[in-house]
Amino acid sequence: MNQHQESSKKIMVLAEQHVKVIDLISDTVTKPDIHMRKAMFEAEVGDDGYQEDPTVCLLEEKSSKLFGKEAALFVPSGLMGNLVAMMAHIKDQRGCEVIVGDKSHILLWEQSGAAQFAGLQMREVRNLADGSFDLSELSEKCRPTNPYDYESYTSLICVENTHNYLGGVVVPLEWLDQLGKFVKEKNIPLHMDGARIFNAAIHLGVPVSRIAEHCDSVTFCLSKGLGAPIGAVLLGNKIFIEKCRRIRKSLGGSMRQAGIVAAAGVYALDNCVERLAMDHKHAKKIANVFNDDSKTKKLFFAAIHQMASPDVTVNPEKVDTNIIIVKLNDKKIKSPEFYDMLLKVNKEADDIPNEINLTSVRISYLYKGCVRFVLHKDISEEDVDMAIKKIKYVIEKIISSD
Repeated sequence: MNQHQESSKKIMVLAEQHVKVIDLISDTVTKPDIHMRKAMFEAEVGDDGYQEDPTVCLLEEKSSKLFGKEAALFVPSGLMGNLVAMMAHIKDQRGCEVIVGDKSHILLWEQSGAAQFAGLQMREVRNLADGSFDLSELSEKCRPTNPYDYESYTSLICVENTHNYLGGVVVPLEWLDQLGKFVKEKNIPLHMDGARIFNAAIHLGVPVSRIAEHCDSVTFCLSKGLGAPIGAVLLGNKIFIEKCRRIRKSLGGSMRQAGIVAAAGVYALDNCVERLAMDHKHAKKIANVFNDDSKTKKLFFAAIHQMASPDVTVNPEKVDTNIIIVKLNDKKIKSPEFYDMLLKVNKEADDIPNEINLTSVRISYLYKGCVRFVLHKDISEEDVDMAIKKIKYVIEKIISSD
C-alpha cells in the first residue's frame, strides 16, 4: 500500500470521527461547487467522437483563443495530453528521443508512458532551481537528424510550467524567450507541460498566450487549481491537433457526450482563473507569517519560516504560486513522521486546545527530507489559519524534543 492509499484510509477514519481535515495533499482533491455542478447539469451535449458535442467545441474554441493557438483538443487528463503530444511530434519513427528536465513530471510521474506506448526514449537535462535548463547543456544533449548516423533523433523538447517538483516555481519569461530562439534555430518542436500554467500567468500578470508563445504544443489541466472534476486541454496548430485527435482515439481517450464534464472546464475558464491569486496568498501565509488580531490585536502566530527551526525549513522566496516545499532534517524528523504528526488527533488529550487537537492537516511527502503542501479553492482563510496553528504545534513538538 503506497502513501496515498494509506492516507486515504486515515482520512476516511478521521471523517467518521468528525475531525476537521484540511486537505493540502494536492489541488487535485477539489470538488466542483454548486455553480459548476449547475453548468454541468445544464450542458448541451452531443457525440464528441464525431466532433458534435457543442460544449466540448466551446471549451476547445475558448482555450485556443486564450492560448493564441489554432486548435485545441479536450482529453481526459494532462498525462494523456502530454503523451498524445509526444506521440504526435515524432518525426519519422519509434526510437526518437524526447529531452526533458530531470525533475519533470513527464519523467518522474507518468510511468514512462512515452517509452511504453510510443517507443520514445527520455533524455535528461538538469533542471535549475527556477525550472529552466542550462542551454549549453541542452545543446549538447540534442542529436542531429542524420539518416547515416546511429544515434537517436531528438524529436521534441519538453518544459514544465509551473514546476511541480521544484515547488510550483514559475519559469522565467526571459528564459522561455531564449529557449524559443534555441528550438527555432535547431528546428526542434517545443512542448510545454502547463498543468498549472494559469498559476504561472497569475503570478507573472501576463496572459497564458505569452507564456506559451514559443511552444508548438501545450497542455493545461482543468482538474487542478481551476477546480473542475476531470479533464485537460492540448493545444497546437490545426494539422497537429488533427493528428492528436487520431492518437487520442487509439489510447481510448475519445469520449461521447463529454459536454457534461467539458462544461465544468468552460465554467472554470470563465470564473476560476483570477481566484488562483488567493491560493498563492494562502501558500505565502503558511510559508511565511500569520497574524491573528481578531481579539487582542496583539496575538501572533509564527508560520513555518518564522519558527526558525533548523529541522523544518522553507524558502519563502521560492513560494511563487500554490505549492510549498518544506525541507526536513532527516536525522531529526523523517518525512513520514512529520506527515503523521500533522494528521494525528488525540481526542483524549486535555492539554491541547481543541482547535489544534481536532484539526488534521493532510500533506504529501515527496522524498527523503521533503514534504509538500498544496493550496486550492476548497481551502478557506479559516482553514489556513487552523492549519498554521497545527503546523506550529508540530514544529514546537519537534523543537522541544531536542
